[in-house]
Amino acid sequence: MVTEIADILVRGGSEDEFADAVRQGLTIVAGTPGFLGARLTRSVETPTRFVLLIEWETVEAHVVGFRESADFARWRALVGPFFDGAPRVEHVVETVTHPAT
Repeated sequence: MVTEIADILVRGGSEDEFADAVRQGLTIVAGTPGFLGARLTRSVETPTRFVLLIEWETVEAHVVGFRESADFARWRALVGPFFDGAPRVEHVVETVTHPAT
């Protein structure tokens, strides 16, 4: 499993609309083979900064299965208008975990 991390800045004043667009758009993303789940987080200190975390079976499920599909254009049409610059996207794998006590 890999986690896609998308660090996104949105235009001030559009934060709630952006979150709604992501909520709607994730129904599109969820239809992609290899999609395992997602969550959107918002910075407390910088309210226009969001981090979208999407779990994929493999990197290829994201970069080939989703990004090369027609669904990617539908996703981007929903969320892209809110961006304040290009999102920074990378993939990570879990290295160490520690449960809460």
